Amino acid sequence: MGALALVAAAIVFGLGALGAGIGNGLIVGRALEGISRQPELRGTLQTTMFIGVGLVEAMPVVALVLAFILMGRA
Repeated sequence: MGALALVAAAIVFGLGALGAGIGNGLIVGRALEGISRQPELRGTLQTTMFIGVGLVEAMPVVALVLAFILMGRA
């Protein structure tokens, strides 16, 4: 049971980090596309981008907590 919990913790944290990386890339890329199309909306798009990145970055934190919970069961 202990080894499986450690492997599960590693998978949970790895997928959480991978998902956040992909999500951040998509958010920033789309924001840059929007800024290049309509430069006058730069401030609004940047604000929305930073809010989105902050929400996406919460996912690895939740994954880390879940990984620690799983490691505690090992």
